[in-house]
Amino acid sequence: MQDFALRFDGPEERRLDHFLAGALPQFSRSRLQDLIRKGAVLVDGERARKAGQLLSVGSRISMQVPPAVSAGLVAEDIALQVVFEDNNVLVVNKPAGLVVHPGAGHRTGTLVNAALAHDPSMMGVGGEERPGVVHRLDKDTSGLLVLAKNDAAMKVLQDQFQGRAVRKTYLALVDGRPPTATGRIQAAIGRDPIRRKRMSILPEGKGRGAETEYTTVEVLGEHTLLEVHPITGRTHQIRLHLSFLGCPIAGDTVYGRRRRSIALERHFLHAWKLEVALPDAQDHTEFVAPLPAELEEVLALLRAKK
Repeated sequence: MQDFALRFDGPEERRLDHFLAGALPQFSRSRLQDLIRKGAVLVDGERARKAGQLLSVGSRISMQVPPAVSAGLVAEDIALQVVFEDNNVLVVNKPAGLVVHPGAGHRTGTLVNAALAHDPSMMGVGGEERPGVVHRLDKDTSGLLVLAKNDAAMKVLQDQFQGRAVRKTYLALVDGRPPTATGRIQAAIGRDPIRRKRMSILPEGKGRGAETEYTTVEVLGEHTLLEVHPITGRTHQIRLHLSFLGCPIAGDTVYGRRRRSIALERHFLHAWKLEVALPDAQDHTEFVAPLPAELEEVLALLRAKK
């Protein structure tokens, strides 16, 4: 158990989670918010009401950080394709079909379960439910994903993702072609008001702002291979934005055509490149994950028909 005693000296009122994030940089903001929710943070001797509670000048804050617990998570011997690893991060090439973290319907067999077997010390990093998870990929999206191996690294990475300092590049094969060879899509995204398990493009002011850039790489008959750069990181953003543009991702039966236009039991979306500043490094490092064999085969078949 780690104990911390702090005093807020102003000069103006400030949110509790913002103050703790600045005073204790070794912890990620999500980890601090989790501790607040669990009652581990006291303000002037009373349990903090919420992460956004305002502190007054002279407020005394105490916090107890319990040792990491599993929250029911178990390490599982699942193969990982490690692209890079050091004391702070683990960069993997996730295959399609692998869920990133446990949730409803997927309590085991996830990337997190595999990462805990690879490095048990990641247990509890950033919170109990999703240890090490900084960002996510959909189950059927393959490619690069970075995990934090300690709370300090978690904070560094989260700050970059939230500050849009990470450059993500995807390869997407779409049905049809976009109206222009290059472009930017700006359309708000939120929970579908009718089909609650899906996301949807919503009117301005009702969803969260989202931006995606794309560039045409190759025209392949009735399909187009695109290089896609999501500026924001909303759930299902690339899939929704390309569908909104009129060229849904090939094989995406949720946001695209119900009948697949290619011989592939997944959607053709791959997190190809990731440029991020690693903890303790000043410059960005670029990681690359080549297209998996099943996607290369689809492209080879389409090229053969040209």
